[in-house]
Amino acid sequence: MTNRQIQFISETLTISPSQIKNTINLIEEGGTVPFIARYRKEATGSLDEVQILDIKKYFDKFLEADKRREAIIKSIDEQGKLTPELKKKLEEAYFVPELEDLYLPYKPKRKTKASVAIENGLEPLAKQIFAQNDRDIDALAEKFINEKVKNTDEAISGARDIIAEWISDDVNARNKVRVLFEKHGILIAKVKKGKETEGAKFKDYFEYDELAKNIPSHRFLAIKRGEEEGFLKTSIEIEESFAVDQLERIYLKGFPEPKKQVSIAIEDSVKRLIIPSIEKEFENKLKEKADEAAVNIFSTNLRQLLLAAPLGQKTVLSIDPGFRTGCKTVVLNPNGDLITETVLYPQIKSQESAAILRSLLEKYKIEAIAIGNGTASRETEDFVKKTLAAIPEMSKIMVIMVSEQGASIYSASEIAREEFPDKDITVRGAVSIGRRLMDPLAELVKIDPKSIGVGQYQHDVDQKLLKNTLDNVVESCVNLVGVELNTASKNLLSYVSGIGESIAQNIVDYRTKNGKFTSRNELKKVPRLGEKAFEQAAGFLRIHGAENPLDNSAVHPERYKIVEKMAKSISTDIPSLIKNESLRKSIKIQDFTGSDVGLPTLNDIMSELAKPGRDPREKLEAFAFGNVNSIEDVSVGMVLPGIVTNITAFGCFVDIGVHQDGLVHLSEMANRFIKDPNEVVKVHQKVKVKVKEVDKIRKRIGLSMKDLS
Repeated sequence: MTNRQIQFISETLTISPSQIKNTINLIEEGGTVPFIARYRKEATGSLDEVQILDIKKYFDKFLEADKRREAIIKSIDEQGKLTPELKKKLEEAYFVPELEDLYLPYKPKRKTKASVAIENGLEPLAKQIFAQNDRDIDALAEKFINEKVKNTDEAISGARDIIAEWISDDVNARNKVRVLFEKHGILIAKVKKGKETEGAKFKDYFEYDELAKNIPSHRFLAIKRGEEEGFLKTSIEIEESFAVDQLERIYLKGFPEPKKQVSIAIEDSVKRLIIPSIEKEFENKLKEKADEAAVNIFSTNLRQLLLAAPLGQKTVLSIDPGFRTGCKTVVLNPNGDLITETVLYPQIKSQESAAILRSLLEKYKIEAIAIGNGTASRETEDFVKKTLAAIPEMSKIMVIMVSEQGASIYSASEIAREEFPDKDITVRGAVSIGRRLMDPLAELVKIDPKSIGVGQYQHDVDQKLLKNTLDNVVESCVNLVGVELNTASKNLLSYVSGIGESIAQNIVDYRTKNGKFTSRNELKKVPRLGEKAFEQAAGFLRIHGAENPLDNSAVHPERYKIVEKMAKSISTDIPSLIKNESLRKSIKIQDFTGSDVGLPTLNDIMSELAKPGRDPREKLEAFAFGNVNSIEDVSVGMVLPGIVTNITAFGCFVDIGVHQDGLVHLSEMANRFIKDPNEVVKVHQKVKVKVKEVDKIRKRIGLSMKDLS
């Protein structure tokens, strides 16, 4: 990284150069974002994960540009056209698009009108005409008539083709047209002939135009989907005459006759070469912007979902509802292990099913019941609650509706087959529902984030960007919460800072062979878990009941000696320090600062000693839907409780218990103007909504949160 690049990032992100330099050094040394944010605050100046990720993104872009720059310089040099001035421009370009602009005149091209004219020997004539210093163009052109160029008209026409390409390759010309697209480009969508009926879902865009710079990401992606599916044709248009006028001001300067020819070449260049090229480039830019917006929405939703309140380690009865095939029912112990399974038939064998349910509740001392929110979920919930109501001592057992999004994908996955090789997918699904209630994060990491159902146009956006962003979110959430080393699945362990799939499997294998880990230090015995992996991972792993209580905290092993010194300084031990607040308050933490340890780290240590291993997630609260089971029960004016299931750029979707989520449009979310739904709601939030519209044919429900607390 050059000082210029560091300064650029500093000015762009408003972060000091020293913070950026230190952060990049840590990244180059193999530091992960969660580790750097949590355990290297002195080096970064307490930058958070978002800031560190932003720095990393620019760092990666600069690495990409450095690699491309090297290839471009080599290519131009091999052509013998690398001047000191050009090399300097290439070395000063920050990003790949800038490099490509500079490379364009030297980039090997397929056969073009200009290349044919050059082969015909017309390049010298083009230079003379472009210079606009000669009055008689015909006289110049006569010198270039040959076997391939039959007359002066052909010579002049070929010269214009060369000039048009020169203009098209000129960075200044392209930038002028770019500005026109950015300021005045109009996105136009029209229905393809004969596709009106088949493409009815895109009816809003059959005759549509909008200033491209103002178009919201979800609308752009919807239009592009219509185009991909073959129902719409789209374009981004500007006034060609504006572009021609801009370029004429740059290039027209000499005698009337050559000036006229250059003017014709400019018009040709704009229409045939520059506009199609910049239109595609601008469309790609809009797509990137829309992708980033959609991915940001998805990542925000995913983070909220992953950090949803867990029930914790309880004995759970979990039901995957189904009337036709029965309700698959399983019992899980506090570690999430499958104890038993059965099938209930509430509809056709109500009394028998109630008796079986009572038996399970009594035998296994069930502490909570999880019900998947799919088909027949409300009917199953009613059956369970009626059964509980008949048993006074069990009437207070929590009954929680759990989202099934992605459960079927988990059930058929290789992960599920490894966990339950002798069980069918319905049993696996019921287990997943129960485990989601106990710990949403631990269970959802087993599913591709795209399949969890909290996104917007996730299949239309850049899949590499989506995967990288969502992986970062999962990694961040896992490390924020911390992972119990002795019970975590391979999938959960693989997201711990510095571990990955291979080492995660080695940890599980070691645990299976040797029994539970008794200390963090024992991790060093795991094959391929070296010093660097230990440094990155140890602080995020927990060992309940460890001899050293710090092994069940977020205090990093590299700081254990500091805690020991703290305890020694007031003549006590670590367990007493953890239990006694007055002892902790008597410590002067500034006395323990050092060359690499400052107040940020020491304050974190003190916070952790106050609540070692604390789960940062909220506590689970019981929730009950209103007295509606299907869309037929819903009418305008009803005020109902609901749960936010998904957030988009245009509003949020709320489950009110009728199998069709209702939409609260952005304009109906508050009594004030809001730009982002996340200002008001988050995924899994419990809300009150008022029914504004019910379309039973299209199965759509319009909701409002205005005037409701």
